[in-house]
Amino acid sequence: MSGSLIRVAVVDDDELIRVGLRVILEGAGDLTVVGEAADGAEVPPLVARTRPDVLLMDVRMPGIDGIQATRHLLATSADPPRVLVVTTFEHDDYVYEALRAGASGFVLKRARPAELVEAVRVVATGESLLFPAAIRRLAGARADGRPRGDRLASAHLTDREAEVLRRMTTGASNAEIAQALHLGLETVKTHVANVLAKLGARDRTAAVIAAYESGFVTPGA
Repeated sequence: MSGSLIRVAVVDDDELIRVGLRVILEGAGDLTVVGEAADGAEVPPLVARTRPDVLLMDVRMPGIDGIQATRHLLATSADPPRVLVVTTFEHDDYVYEALRAGASGFVLKRARPAELVEAVRVVATGESLLFPAAIRRLAGARADGRPRGDRLASAHLTDREAEVLRRMTTGASNAEIAQALHLGLETVKTHVANVLAKLGARDRTAAVIAAYESGFVTPGA
């Protein structure tokens, strides 16, 4: 991030929503909107031009939707921004597929301004999970009946790394994990980094989805 400002780009096919989001974000003080786009096809040049820390992405657009745009961005950019999906309905296959494609979280269009701003901050830092209960429900609904993978087994997590991952699935921040496990903050950051590397996960959200889909944790646990 550039200094103390979090750079945000907004992608939504509705101009009124883009204007509203810009007003809310710019009013936060620590966020700055560096660019806008109306379709997923415009995302690569937008990111290349503005280098945002967070990309606020509408999940449903008439051209290239947020899922396709997220997947393409993460596959082709060497240093992509974190993607925060904006959606009307949280219990939506589009939302879950966007998370599986690599989005770091989602926020509802009806969210209060303070909730939107906080969601951007959480995603930008990457040190806790955004809306863990909702992600748990989404993952659980789609993991039911799906064959369990061996992604966690093949990752060979240590006992401590496994415990850190369990804490991550609850939405605990690095500081909260450190306190719960009586570890130093830097030690927890190292464990989190090891978990992500072993799972091939870009961020906490991807790691948590892998944990649910593999059966390592269950939504009711």
